[in-house]
Amino acid sequence: MNYETIIRESKERMEKALEVLKDKFRGMRTGRASPSLVDSIRVDYYGSSTPLKQIANISAPEADMIVIKPFDQGALGEIEKAIQKSDLGINPTNDGKLVRLKLPPLSQERRNQLAHLAKSTSEETRVALRNIRRDANKHVDALAKTISEDDLKKLKDDVQNLLKSFEERVDQGLEAKTKELTTL
Repeated sequence: MNYETIIRESKERMEKALEVLKDKFRGMRTGRASPSLVDSIRVDYYGSSTPLKQIANISAPEADMIVIKPFDQGALGEIEKAIQKSDLGINPTNDGKLVRLKLPPLSQERRNQLAHLAKSTSEETRVALRNIRRDANKHVDALAKTISEDDLKKLKDDVQNLLKSFEERVDQGLEAKTKELTTL
């Protein structure tokens, strides 16, 4: 492995870790209805676990309601079961054609719990980023016999700077999500 490969692969892995964090943040409920709250819920659809967004049209016609219209009406019951099993804490209503989710207003206590969850989720992402740095540094150490000490130090510094830039992005995302969750 060479310098460019180590940096490129580390950056790609860190981008993926950041995308996972963003997906988790999208699934955290704020006071407003958003299709992203439910589109990653997995539904048992003809024996396979399928993301809800692949088998239904999801919309938020009102600020406190999500409407799910399945492409196949036979999937209504499974969609309803999947939503009940999820950790959303919302009871779906099924009228035979649509599934409606009425979002209750969040209490301040629940907002604080979600903010705490966002913080712990971002910490998990930081740990993942640090593990990526550790792996990159192992590859750098493997190059120790073929490059100079100055180049070795520069490469480790570059990996560390890459980590710092991604940790800053995690902090920015956490700050924005916490603000979104805690403001009424």
